[in-house]
Amino acid sequence: MTRKLERFLECLESTDLYNEPTRLCDSLREIYGIEHATYLATNLNGHPYYATTYDPRWSARYQEENYVNIDPVVLSTLRYFQPMEWRQLDWSSKRSRAFFHEAIEFGVGNQGFTIPVRGPNGQHALFAINHRSNDHDWNGYIHENVHDFMLISHYVHQHVLKLVNTEADPTYAELSPREQDVLKYLGIGFSRSQTAEKLQISEHTLRVYIDSARYKLGALNTTHAVALAVARGVISV
Repeated sequence: MTRKLERFLECLESTDLYNEPTRLCDSLREIYGIEHATYLATNLNGHPYYATTYDPRWSARYQEENYVNIDPVVLSTLRYFQPMEWRQLDWSSKRSRAFFHEAIEFGVGNQGFTIPVRGPNGQHALFAINHRSNDHDWNGYIHENVHDFMLISHYVHQHVLKLVNTEADPTYAELSPREQDVLKYLGIGFSRSQTAEKLQISEHTLRVYIDSARYKLGALNTTHAVALAVARGVISV
């Protein structure tokens, strides 16, 4: 676990997400040296949850114009599960280009990276970072920090789920020692081939352990499984 991630998790544990939703984004912006961070969940017990560092005037403008219906970033997170670079999205329509230029005028950066998040009961959320940068510097920044951001997206989502959900947490099956080892090595940044080599198992066997751990944890993907295992104290990374 990087020192920056440790600092952010300390902030997450000490932040009142109900009364101070923006404080968490402010902390992330300070720790990781980016201009903006946003977390948005749309269907948590029938209520949205929104935290961002964007200019409040832009947030108000966004809602007034109902830009959620044309924003390529939001529309893409509803369709896909993989993280996405904003510059790779479809900005070809006249409305989306006008929307982007207006966002820039309100201080939104030209570079963005969004991670779609899916909760165990169909919740939709997104975690996004945004900055003004050239392509070369931005590519280097994402390469350096993407592992942290993938984990952070799920850490934040799990905390927000706890905030809005009054039901007791479901009971999950315990992970075997080998399943814990697999998630631990993947969580600290090992590739699948490196993890298999470290544990002296085949990659096919490794996939079996990953799928089993995901099922037991109720995780939607491997990164989600790592985040859940860390959050519940099953592993440390």
